[in-house]
Amino acid sequence: MKRRSFVKSTLLTGVTATVLPAMSKATEPAPKTAEYYELRVYSLKNVEQQKIVEGYWKDIAIPALNNLGVKHVGVFNEFKPDAQTRLFVLIPFNSLNHFSTVTESFDSDTKLQAKGAAYLNAPAAAPAYERIESSLLKAFVHMPHLEAPENKTRIFELRQYQSATEAAGKKKIEMFNDEGEIDVFKRLGFKPVFWGETVIGPQRPNLTYMITFDDLEAKSAHWKAFGSDPEWKKISAMPEYADALLVSKITSTMLVPTVYSQI
Repeated sequence: MKRRSFVKSTLLTGVTATVLPAMSKATEPAPKTAEYYELRVYSLKNVEQQKIVEGYWKDIAIPALNNLGVKHVGVFNEFKPDAQTRLFVLIPFNSLNHFSTVTESFDSDTKLQAKGAAYLNAPAAAPAYERIESSLLKAFVHMPHLEAPENKTRIFELRQYQSATEAAGKKKIEMFNDEGEIDVFKRLGFKPVFWGETVIGPQRPNLTYMITFDDLEAKSAHWKAFGSDPEWKKISAMPEYADALLVSKITSTMLVPTVYSQI
């Protein structure tokens, strides 16, 4: 029998939840329900901007987040950038309430504001970055919590599937949750870090996930195995899950973690 999860998250309910008063401490234990992730992408003009942003995350933001119950903060550079690298930051939260509480704490912490002045209060004539693109994602039911891989040299692939309609996007998520596509990734050794539906952010409707490899050769081998896997062929052959119906665009970004990244 199929496991029907019926993902219920919507932009309206997500926004409503974020404005409710924070009722528990930021250090609340991880719940059984799905986590939320903030995915930030910094556009940087030069090495100086990168130093300022990375210094803020390494020395100020990550320690503060850890103290507030946020674990496994990931910070990544592009594997082979065309120009100045973009910086990707992945921040997991136990719940929307946790997200709200952490945000309020950052805004009211005068010591943190002072320490992070070079980043937070950079002059308009010399900004710390060009722009931040930020998305809020809800973890999939079948992988409700982030799974940090073993701490060793590796590369990461961040993939986004855009859909033409919200119904198509929900159907693609159902394919991962209820038909066992996530299980195929895990069985074949992709070591996924997270799967998330974008509830607030650009290019909606879309889903985003992160997988890992030892190197580019391993990446090629894993995707080859995936394409020929009997279970994947069975799932993808179902007419209701045809990519032509559910996916309008796929983007793939190869990343490498910074030395201080917790993922």
